[in-house]
Amino acid sequence: MIDYNGRTFRNPETGPDGTAPVATYHQDGELVWAEAAGGEVRRCVLAGTCDADGVITMGYTLVLHSGEIAIGRCVSTPERLDDGRIVLREEWERYEPIPAKGTSAIEEVPSGTAAPNLTATAPEGG
Repeated sequence: MIDYNGRTFRNPETGPDGTAPVATYHQDGELVWAEAAGGEVRRCVLAGTCDADGVITMGYTLVLHSGEIAIGRCVSTPERLDDGRIVLREEWERYEPIPAKGTSAIEEVPSGTAAPNLTATAPEGG
């Protein structure tokens, strides 16, 4: 099982303002949770479980800077990059406010790279 605790992931695609959502993951056994912000996302919280292969199944709620609130679920499958970092391939489904399905990917931020302080600011997800 991959230990996600303390790992930070970032969407490689930036929004119109040049920023992208960044998520900090936490783990206790099979329980995984994260908080994210950046780009169009003011705040996102995720919670779910991780299987022995590192696949995370989670639900999420996010608040966009527009004030829109979205809820959904996501299955994230890990892949190792040559440098040892992880890419999470996401299959997501949004239930509200406009139902949608899609795929995306987030990449692990290399350790030692400064990540935004998600608790001090009201900073995507599927």
